[in-house]
Amino acid sequence: MMAIGGERAADGNFGQTVPTMGSTLEGEGRAGSSFSEKSFYLSEFRGRTLAIAVPAADLGSPAPLEAVLKELEANGTRVVVISTQRGALEAVLGLRVLSGALPRLEAAVWRAFAEVPRVGVAVAGSQSFAPACRDIVLRLGVGKLVWIDREGGLLAPDGSRESFVDRAELEALLVSGGAGANARRLALLREIEEALDAGIAAVNVCTLEGLPDELFTYGGSGTLFTRERYVVVRRLCLDDYDAADDLIARGVAEGFLAPRPPHEIERVLTSGFGAFVEGRHLAGIGALLVTPQARAAELASLYTLTRFLGEGVGHHLVMHALERARALGCDYVFACTISDRVAGFFERSGFRRVEPDQIPAEKWRDYDPARRAAVICLRREILAAPNPGEPHQVPA
Repeated sequence: MMAIGGERAADGNFGQTVPTMGSTLEGEGRAGSSFSEKSFYLSEFRGRTLAIAVPAADLGSPAPLEAVLKELEANGTRVVVISTQRGALEAVLGLRVLSGALPRLEAAVWRAFAEVPRVGVAVAGSQSFAPACRDIVLRLGVGKLVWIDREGGLLAPDGSRESFVDRAELEALLVSGGAGANARRLALLREIEEALDAGIAAVNVCTLEGLPDELFTYGGSGTLFTRERYVVVRRLCLDDYDAADDLIARGVAEGFLAPRPPHEIERVLTSGFGAFVEGRHLAGIGALLVTPQARAAELASLYTLTRFLGEGVGHHLVMHALERARALGCDYVFACTISDRVAGFFERSGFRRVEPDQIPAEKWRDYDPARRAAVICLRREILAAPNPGEPHQVPA
């Protein structure tokens, strides 16, 4: 069960803590390219509307919010900022402010957006702020609400931050009494529960100072609440290639992935698949590179994001690859890594260590000799199994 407290980043993958943004398996990447987590999220937000709820007490130092609003505005993202402080919304942030009590608020916001990309909505002081915010967001049909709270996200019993919480976990937390949470925070969590049940897809809770990290980085700074927790693994589509290419490039820059030329990158992307949390958050990638003459396939470029630690993303990607290899008539799947920890992950997934000559010779063509000397080869035989499915969907 979780405790409620401030912010603490927790990095890790495959159920272990590591000091990097992600964890990778030996594969391919784009040498020398730059990686931008911010560009990944800005692309996701482009053309959409976000809602940010800011209690009055947090508008006294609005610089982080103002900076985020400017970035979202330049990105083509529309933002509704909700607060009880009309004057601060107007004077400090320079927003056009509408009353949350307008009978046709939706139309008024729509018309305001035709002229400006960010609009303030003022909640009357006589109203309870959290329920009013929930009602406004539901009326506007906005899918994501970011709630600014001075205590930030949730903490696990060991003090690490809970960056992702589903509806069932939230219910369990509330049943337990919030693991010592104060009355104000318990009330907020109940409002989040009602917001998810009413149809809001996601609620982020973070501090004002942590807002840029929560919106623009994989690690985040607060807690993301969603209705369901599940992972769907499917093949990468054209619109996924930019994000997947960036992740591969990050792995190369970190030294986890071996660089390959552009045509090899294209092969990885066109043979690739991704794990998506909530249907749209890209949580990890992989590729199945088939060697037909050897009736074998390599599981390559496996890279998962630390925000979704505990989601079992690596396992889902491996299971999808095995199903796909079986459907293609392969006799075995192999993987290569220079990490003992990653090799251990594969062994827990049913792979066994083998000598380099037990995988296709094509793998070693033009391969870096120094890397080959350090590489660990692993192999898993493909056994007949019924009901291969794609996309592969597994509850987390």
